[in-house]
Amino acid sequence: MLLKIKYLLEMIKFEHTIFALPFAYTGAVLAARGFPDLKTALLILGCMVGARTAAMTFNRLADLPYDAENPRTRNRHLVTGLVSPGEAWALFFAASFLYYLCAAGLNKLTLKLSPVAYLVILAYSYTKRFTWLCHVFLGAALALAPLGGYVAVTGAFRDPGIFVLALGVVFWVAGFDILYACMDEAFDRQVGLYSIPARFGRRRAFRFSSLCHALAFGLFALAGHLFGLSYIYYAALALTGILFIAQRVTVNPRDLSGLDMAFFTFNGAISVIIFLGVVLEYLIG
Repeated sequence: MLLKIKYLLEMIKFEHTIFALPFAYTGAVLAARGFPDLKTALLILGCMVGARTAAMTFNRLADLPYDAENPRTRNRHLVTGLVSPGEAWALFFAASFLYYLCAAGLNKLTLKLSPVAYLVILAYSYTKRFTWLCHVFLGAALALAPLGGYVAVTGAFRDPGIFVLALGVVFWVAGFDILYACMDEAFDRQVGLYSIPARFGRRRAFRFSSLCHALAFGLFALAGHLFGLSYIYYAALALTGILFIAQRVTVNPRDLSGLDMAFFTFNGAISVIIFLGVVLEYLIG
């Protein structure tokens, strides 16, 4: 049983929750102008874990035919049989139930909006079949995290800054997903999947990624201004700027060997640093 749980967590790359979860709590802290109560914080956690687990499991099931052909992904657990489709579907429905249960426990607006968010995060799995803007759609899916965290506390959308922060998340995610898609550039072209690297080539993809991250940084700065945050937040934001630049040093169109560090380590740190900047703002600001 423990081994099966391990395989399921590996299948959905549970550790990648680090990308979206800090932004959900960033939205919650901004909404509360401090810290939400423990019940709200735990329900947000349940929503995020449930939503991401359902979305990633659905993505693995939807991509199974392609994963079996792609040399990079043919060792994934659904392909090798370490996890069966039936087990994956069971996880999907359990995670979906957790998501809706926690959304219902927050407030009326989170419950009303939960089906919309659910459809968005599931629909992403099919966007590579139709458009090279799939990276932006993934960004939109993760941008629901700060919006959801915010409305979980307030039960309403009151601050325009939260939409600016969410738009920053869209471009942040799109930027690093474009880089990640460079690994599948040739395969995507071969099987007819859409991505910016497959459509425009790796060199132009890096330029698109840089533009996305420049926009993300600017939007994060504007969000801080709209929320009236101080130098504490901007000091944290400056650190994220260094990490954005570090990604460009670590990987380039000719050498993708450092992509795992750029994708997981740097971007995981960016979400945590922004969250900590907001937390410190209300602790000592």
